[in-house]
Amino acid sequence: MPIKRMWGGRFEESGSDLVNKFGASITFDQEMAQEDIQGSLAHVKMLKATKILDAADADAIIKGLETLDEKLKQGKLSFNIENEDIHMNIEALLTAEIGPVAGKLHTGRSRNDQVATDLHLYVKERLPQVIAAIKQLQQVLVDKASDNVETIMPGYTHMQHAQPISYGHYLMAYFQMLQRDAERFQFNMQHTDVSPLGAAALAGTTFPIDRQLSAKYLGFSDIYYNSLDAVSDRDFVLEFLSSASILMMHLSRMCEELIYWCSYEFGYIELSDAYSTGSSIMPQKKNPDTAELIRGKTGRVYGDLMGLLTTMKGLPLAYNKDMQEDKEGVFDAVKTIIPSLKIMAGMVETLKVNQDKMEHAVHNDFSNATELADYLASKGIPFRQAHEIVGELVLKGLKTGKNLSDISLAEYQKISPLITEDVYHVLQPKVAVERRNSAGGTGFAQVEAQIKAAKELLKD
Repeated sequence: MPIKRMWGGRFEESGSDLVNKFGASITFDQEMAQEDIQGSLAHVKMLKATKILDAADADAIIKGLETLDEKLKQGKLSFNIENEDIHMNIEALLTAEIGPVAGKLHTGRSRNDQVATDLHLYVKERLPQVIAAIKQLQQVLVDKASDNVETIMPGYTHMQHAQPISYGHYLMAYFQMLQRDAERFQFNMQHTDVSPLGAAALAGTTFPIDRQLSAKYLGFSDIYYNSLDAVSDRDFVLEFLSSASILMMHLSRMCEELIYWCSYEFGYIELSDAYSTGSSIMPQKKNPDTAELIRGKTGRVYGDLMGLLTTMKGLPLAYNKDMQEDKEGVFDAVKTIIPSLKIMAGMVETLKVNQDKMEHAVHNDFSNATELADYLASKGIPFRQAHEIVGELVLKGLKTGKNLSDISLAEYQKISPLITEDVYHVLQPKVAVERRNSAGGTGFAQVEAQIKAAKELLKD
C-alpha cells in the first residue's frame, strides 16, 4: 500500500513517473529489509525505554515489526516502487498492519541515519561470512601444500624459469596473501561496528533519546560521536570494497596461473571436470572456464570500488542523494567474492597435481644456475665472477643442448680445480630446493614450518 509521501506537505506537484522511478531505490535496497526491521525494532525499544513513546504505542509497533519480520522470512512481503525505498516500504507495510500509530516509529530519527544504520548492519553481518570463506580456502591450500612439500616445480620470475621451488611453498604464498585479506576484513569491522542511529538528518534531535541503548540493542560496540559524520560517512563501505578488490586481485592471480598450469604447454595440473567446460565445436577441449570467470569478475569488484570513490569524492556534508549509489556496489561485491572464494576452494581441492611434469620441467632447464654460482662462491671465487662464469656456461649449454649437470668434471675443473664431484649433488633440483632453508625459504623444513604455523593460525 502506498503511503502519502512523508515529505509531500511542502510540494504542490508530484514528479513524473519517470522521475519517481529514477529516484526510487526499492528495486535494490530491499536487500536490506531485514536490517531495516532490525534497526526499527531497536529504535522503538529505545523510545519505549526512554518514555518518549508510551508503552502501549511502542508495544503495538514492536508487535507489528515482529510480524513483518516473520512475513519477510516466509517470503510474504512485497514492496512498491511508489514508496521509493525500503524504509518507506516498511513503514507503509507497518501502517497496513497496525494503523496510524506506525507513524510514531519515526520519532527522533531520519531516513539519513536510518539508511546508514541499515548499511552498517548489512556489512557487519557479511564480514564474518567473507572471513569464513577465506579461511575455508586457506584450509584447502594448507591441505594441498601438506601433500606437496617435496613436489618440485620451476619457480618463475618474468614468467621465465628462475629457481626450482616446492609446490607446497608456492601454495603457501597464496595462503599468506589470503591471511592479509582476512586481516583487512577483520580491521574493517572496527569502523563498521559503530551505530549512526539517532544522528537524525544531520544535527541530532531534540528528543531525549539514548543512542548508546539503541546501539546496544543492535549489537554495535559504539556510536558515532558527530552527527554530521554519522550520516555522511561511507568509509567503512570503501574499506570493504577496497579489501574486496585486493582479495579478488589475489584470486585472479591464482586463477591466471591455474589457467597456465593446466594448459598443454605446461601440464602441471589438471582441473576437475566439475570446474571445467568443453567446446561446442572442438571435442578435445577442456576449458578452465571457472578460473577465467573469477579472473573476469575481478573487474566488476574494482568497478564497485571506483564507482563509490567517484561518488563520494566531491560530496559536501552531510547527506546527498548521490549516496543512494552506495549500496548496489556493496551488494554486488558480496555476491561476487563469497561464491568466488567457495568455488576457488573447490577448484584447488579437486585439482590433480602432475608431479612428474613439474619435475621434468626443472630437470631440463637452467634453473639450477644460481646453485652453481653459489657453489663456486663457496669455493672462494667472488660471486660476481662466479655469476659471469655460470652465465657463459649457460650460453654454451643453450648452443650445445647440454644442461649444467651434463658438463663433465674435467670441464668444470678447467674453471677451478677446487670444483669436485659434489657439484653434481648440489645441482640436483630436489637438493637445490631442500638446501634453501633460510627463514621463509622453499626448503622442505621451512615449508613444513609454514604449514604448521598456518594450521595454528586457522585454529584461532
